[in-house]
Formats: sequence, C-alpha cells, structure tokens
Amino acid sequence: MLEAMHVAATGMQAQETRIQVLANNLANADTPGFKVSRARFQDLLYVEERLPGSQSSQISFVPTGTSIGLGTRTASVDKIMTEGNLEQTNNPLDVAIQGDGFLQILLPNGTLAYTRDGSLRLNQNGQLVTLDGYLLTPAITIPQGTSTLANSGVTIAPGGQVSVQLNNQPVPTQVGQIQLVRFLNPSGLQPLGQNLYQQSETSGPPQIGIAGENGFGTILQGYLEMPNESVVQEMVGLIEAQQAYEAGSKAVQMSDQMYSTANNLVR
Repeated sequence: MLEAMHVAATGMQAQETRIQVLANNLANADTPGFKVSRARFQDLLYVEERLPGSQSSQISFVPTGTSIGLGTRTASVDKIMTEGNLEQTNNPLDVAIQGDGFLQILLPNGTLAYTRDGSLRLNQNGQLVTLDGYLLTPAITIPQGTSTLANSGVTIAPGGQVSVQLNNQPVPTQVGQIQLVRFLNPSGLQPLGQNLYQQSETSGPPQIGIAGENGFGTILQGYLEMPNESVVQEMVGLIEAQQAYEAGSKAVQMSDQMYSTANNLVR
C-alpha cells in the first residue's frame, strides 16, 4: 500500500510538470518566435515477482510473468521547432524566416545566441538590434536620416540583403546582409529566455548561410513569426493533465484508507 502511494505520487508529480509546461506555452501565446514545449515521460523500474518464461512445472512455463511498475518520471521537455504562422506588422524592421534558420545575435558577454524572433529595431548608433538591445550579427548599420516608415527607406530582400534609399538616388544602396544559422538538431538548443537560444552539445555546430540558398529559409519583411501552438490544443492538454492529477490523488487517498484499515485490524 505504501508502494501504491509512492507510485501515485510520481504520477501526480509528472502531471504537475506537464501543467507547468502547458501553462508556459499559453503564457507565450503572443510571443514572436516562441516554440512550444512538450513534456515527455518514462516509466520507472519494475519489481519482477515472477519472470516471464520461468518454469511453473517440469514441462510448462509462465507465459507473461508478474511485473509491478514503480511509477513514472519526466524524461525530457522537448522544444517543438515547427514553423509558426506569420503575422503582418507593416514595420519594415520586422522580419520573419520562412523555412529553416535562425537569426544570429551577439550577447553583451561576447557569446552568440540565436532567435526566430525578427522584432528588430535601431539602437542609438543606427545598428539593428533585438528588443533587448542585443546586436544582430554580422552588424548592420542604417545610415542616419534613413526613413524607417513602412514602404519607404529600408528594404530587406528575401535573400536577406538590406538596402536603403540615400539622397533620393534612384537605385537603393545595400548596407548589409542578414545571415541565417541552422543546426542539425535545433531541438537540442538551450533556451535562454528573451526569445533566445544557445548552442549545446546536442544541437550540433552552427551552419551559417544566406537566406534562400542551400536549404535555408527566406526572409519576409514586415512580418513576424508567431508561436507554433494551438491555444485549443493546450487547453485540452490542461484538462487531461488535471484529470490525470485528480486520478492520482484518488489513488493516494484509497491507498491511505486501505493502510488505515489494515492498521485497525490489529487493534
């Protein structure tokens, strides 16, 4: 009975983890570039009271055996790196990646991070930065006086070429090239918060390329990639997790009642 309480408790802990993951997905329902997470679980060790195939007589064998499970545990929380829907913003500094790839960001400590959030802005030096002021790399500087209003000033091509209109010249001047980065296992990237990821041992090394070439995605100006989640699906998952948690609590209560009944037998 004590074992049953422990087994049920592991299930309740697993559902707590699942609810926390689902709640984080819902909290980021409007976060550009956000990728949903999914909790994955594994069953724990088994107590083998009777092995399958063990002899029950000189000429017969047990067909299935008796294995009692000890519960479950969280095996991983996976990032689902499918592409989200695109939302038009009409901001010429917003970019969305259609297909494979990440933007490369330089952090203040000198390390690199990666993001699918293309909410770019200008800093005091005219450089393209994230909403937290982290530099896009390679650095791209928009000349002073260039208009950043929609349909004027800055043009970002599907291949990532950034051009500006200078001194009413008929031909735009290219001022930079947005590079994309991809990984063999993007789900292995380490989330940092602030819509950023960092390379890990399991993500593989970064592969740098140009948008639209060699399998890299293309860049769409004036759009943002929204989260790759369905709010309805997340809500259904919350209901399932709640019901599973309640079932686990019932198992704990029943085990406790049985334990109390057994104790009262000797009084």
